[in-house]
Amino acid sequence: MTTQLLTTSERDLERAAAIIRSGGLVAIPTETVYGLGANGLDPEAVKKIFLAKGRPQDNPLILHIHDASQLSDFCRELPETALLLARSFWPGPLTMILPVRDCVPKTTTAGLDTVGVRCPDNEATRTIIRLAGVPIAAPSANTSGKPSTTTAAHVLHDMDGKIDAIVDGGPCRVGVESTIVDLTGPVPRLLRPGGSGPERLRELLGELVIDRAVTGEIAADAVVRAPGMKYKHYAPAAEVLIVEGSAEAAARWVRERFEPGDAVLCFAEELPLYEGCNPRAYGLEADPATLSAGLFAALRALDDGSVKRIFARCPTGGGVSVATRNRLRKSAGFRTVNAEPDP
Repeated sequence: MTTQLLTTSERDLERAAAIIRSGGLVAIPTETVYGLGANGLDPEAVKKIFLAKGRPQDNPLILHIHDASQLSDFCRELPETALLLARSFWPGPLTMILPVRDCVPKTTTAGLDTVGVRCPDNEATRTIIRLAGVPIAAPSANTSGKPSTTTAAHVLHDMDGKIDAIVDGGPCRVGVESTIVDLTGPVPRLLRPGGSGPERLRELLGELVIDRAVTGEIAADAVVRAPGMKYKHYAPAAEVLIVEGSAEAAARWVRERFEPGDAVLCFAEELPLYEGCNPRAYGLEADPATLSAGLFAALRALDDGSVKRIFARCPTGGGVSVATRNRLRKSAGFRTVNAEPDP
């Protein structure tokens, strides 16, 4: 298969939509990460996503729609909270888990009676969805388990020859996947932090439960309602170890253990502390949006075979930092050390 590289021109968006309608695979740009898209109502097309990614079949997909008015087409029940969140966040990096209609195949939902739906904040992709006339099922357009793709070049690296086309919409602005909130229970539940911070959700919803999958590992046989909850994700080939503590304590701890083949993933402000330790900054600690936007590109840059171990610095605080912290912890398999000396 030859993978076409498409632009966001009107003609190329029509081509992308035609591929989706015919059962093919197209990598689509969004504000979060690039998605590997197929007709979400065509089980045979959806199966191609799992094959291209090497994705476990029990990991559900998210349906992408071009407008909130489509929610009722694919969801059986729409609580007032869903309409409130759609008005407040869409188009944007928020996915809602809702009861699914029979028109959505079990292949898309991983056999569940719920489905994740979102309206992406990317005009080109919403145009493709509208032109295709079907919702697009799309996980991140990376090899399963590896760092997500935030540029068309990342997608080409992982998917060249495996998919029909890639629409190059430039670098993704947010850089981490959408926030996922489950609205099917008595209290809304945060299943995955993302570009929409939990603080804003709490302001609107009044109450929000944080699922244990956000902060720690869950059982291998657990049934999950959303992507990114169960399996090791976002990881380069190298071992990742998160080093917590003050900038000075962390640098001292790392320098005492640094060996050839190691690297450091840190904040730009900390680069001088790691001179000679193969450091790479992924953003500014003072600007959390740069950290989320730069995380996956930095992890991919370190995934070149020469790096065996990565000491990573993780942001604190709320907002999008919650999502950046979640992705780094998952890439490390939740391996964390505290560099502060014992009192």
